[in-house]
Amino acid sequence: MELGTLLSLNVSLLETVPFGNKEVVTGINKKPFAGALRLGAAGLTGDAQGDLVFHGGPDKAVCVYSAVHFPYWTERWGRPAGAGDFGENFTVSALTETSLCIGDVVEAGGALLQVSQPRQPCYKLGMKHGLPSLQLDVQESGYTGFYFRVLEEGDVAQGDRLVLRHRSDAGVTVAEANRVMHRDQKDRDGIARLLALPELSESWRQTLAKRLAKLDGAPA
Repeated sequence: MELGTLLSLNVSLLETVPFGNKEVVTGINKKPFAGALRLGAAGLTGDAQGDLVFHGGPDKAVCVYSAVHFPYWTERWGRPAGAGDFGENFTVSALTETSLCIGDVVEAGGALLQVSQPRQPCYKLGMKHGLPSLQLDVQESGYTGFYFRVLEEGDVAQGDRLVLRHRSDAGVTVAEANRVMHRDQKDRDGIARLLALPELSESWRQTLAKRLAKLDGAPA
């Protein structure tokens, strides 16, 4: 089933930018790339992340954001939102947090990808736009984007079709994962459903397992 299109392929190398009274090394200033790039297990050729604890790695090889959300941010910001504005590698059409599930497998160009977790925005997103509240705004809107891990390496390019190759049997959407992580943090059943997903990223698994342990040790 066709899910949409890769509207823009965005990459950046590391750069040092001023932030308050210090300097920060970041790869958040992604720019559209015209042409094909190799997508490997660690991400796109020619792309880099400044903080590999929270970004990048096998579970977060590709950051994805939907152009469906751009009108919302354009209205909020009073200026156009566009490709790369959220530090994403893939700007996509149609795909959103409510239409994809953790564990879904998607074909993009010559690569086979799997949804691993929602994107958790950090302070660098607000730094990029000069909007300190943007990290929380994105989280509260639910328009977070998400991450792919790479199951099969291959070349990808702007205009590639995005095709659903496997729908997760559990049916836990990215939006549902966001709800459990950020809004209903004491939802034991929701946490348990997420932890039961073998495709969930290791970082989210650790966070949720610790939270569940605390809840189980507390009075109901």
